[in-house]
Amino acid sequence: MHSPSYADILNRIHAALDASRQVFARFTPGAIETEYKAGHDPVTEADRALDAVLRKALLQEGEGWLSEESVDDPIRLQRSRVWVVDPLDGTREFVTGIPEFCASIGFVENGRPVAGGIFNPATDETFLGAIDSGVTYNGKVAKPSQRTTLDGALILASRSEVKRGEWKVFENNVFKIRPMGSVAYKLALVSAGLADITFTLTPKHEWDVVGGVALVQSACGFVSTLDKTALTANRRDPLLSGLLASGPFLKEPLLALVEPHLRVPQQAR
Repeated sequence: MHSPSYADILNRIHAALDASRQVFARFTPGAIETEYKAGHDPVTEADRALDAVLRKALLQEGEGWLSEESVDDPIRLQRSRVWVVDPLDGTREFVTGIPEFCASIGFVENGRPVAGGIFNPATDETFLGAIDSGVTYNGKVAKPSQRTTLDGALILASRSEVKRGEWKVFENNVFKIRPMGSVAYKLALVSAGLADITFTLTPKHEWDVVGGVALVQSACGFVSTLDKTALTANRRDPLLSGLLASGPFLKEPLLALVEPHLRVPQQAR
């Protein structure tokens, strides 16, 4: 049973993810025409179709909207309740047929991610949660990793970052590194205890991470920006310097691991 506080929000997220399932079913991963935005980021008809369906299912009067596939409306900065959405996180994997992509939904209240949902259609996994009712994984109560040390831990790394060589400094250690697409999906796996840690030391946008951050925090896991502060969402500039996330007892080991490699730019205002 969901807490009354966010029951309506969770119901809307669940309905939106169900609607996304129907959209995903119209497309074949690995066999879809692709365009490229500035910066060589891929975008497909599926991205746009999912954006429209999620917006219709989620947005109500008085709420703000921030989505990778929508023109940013600055009215969101005046709203206390805002949806932060990536209709298709992991488009590169979607285009190549790798089953590491998802629809990601985050709900923000007064700058704090408080509820989220993530659906991976390729693996048929649904993650849903709110800060006062915990997280469910495919409808069953889930909890994050209870591991206390990095020895034997599973750390999910960005597939792109690994290809660029950015994870070489972390190789040959006591933990296992698994490259994977979609930062949102990686955060969801951490929230449900299916991985111990994920982090990125390179910039990410709010729509990439807010849904997953809401899930990890709803599971009482650890989340931090690179300047060791809580993530504040719905900012004028939605670009973040990077993100750290883990089970609740891995905070200090994770911070110790990445500390020598942090190069934190001045945070966007």
